[in-house]
Amino acid sequence: MTDGQTTALMRKAYARWAPIYDVVYDKLTEPAARAAVDAAVACGPRVLEAGVGTGLSLGYYPSHAEVFGVDLSEDMLRRAQAKVDSRGLSHVKSLQVMDVTRLSFPDESFDAVTAQFIITLVPEPETALSEFARVLKPGGEIVLANHFGQPAGPVAALEELAAPLVKAIGWSSAFKASRVEAWARSTGIMEVVALQSLFPAGFFKLMRLRKTN
Repeated sequence: MTDGQTTALMRKAYARWAPIYDVVYDKLTEPAARAAVDAAVACGPRVLEAGVGTGLSLGYYPSHAEVFGVDLSEDMLRRAQAKVDSRGLSHVKSLQVMDVTRLSFPDESFDAVTAQFIITLVPEPETALSEFARVLKPGGEIVLANHFGQPAGPVAALEELAAPLVKAIGWSSAFKASRVEAWARSTGIMEVVALQSLFPAGFFKLMRLRKTN
């Protein structure tokens, strides 16, 4: 399957999810999303939210932030824009249709890049991470909130059994945090500074990666 075909399929899937996305994910993901927002804003006000979706986390940013959101799905972005308009979220500076593996922003544009619950869904996650690093200022951070599969042990075995269900709701237990750690080592400019367990019961993790130069 070509990249174009994969992108088209993902757009169709997101269009189906858009009407019910908030109902399914809002309360489940809120603690992790808030933690990601807090970590991103701690790096500076100018933040790129990659895979902003329906904008569930846009209201968690402080008023002094400058948030730029991108997503592959126009359907998702319409719902995000409706939140911005109805709530007067003036800190949201733009929402654009964009592939996270081909960002159109200049190098070193942002204090932080956050991607919440999407990195395991991107067909080319290392390419996306490299794009996040490219648009990140030195000293800034990539902040990932996501479910990462356990590397080994009884929990990992249970995750393998539950893999079809988890995949159906958009997460992958097959994707381990070690894959992101390996990417960071390969860059020579990114380092993992935190991997923190979050609600519920550590199912979600917060991973922070800092650009060293």
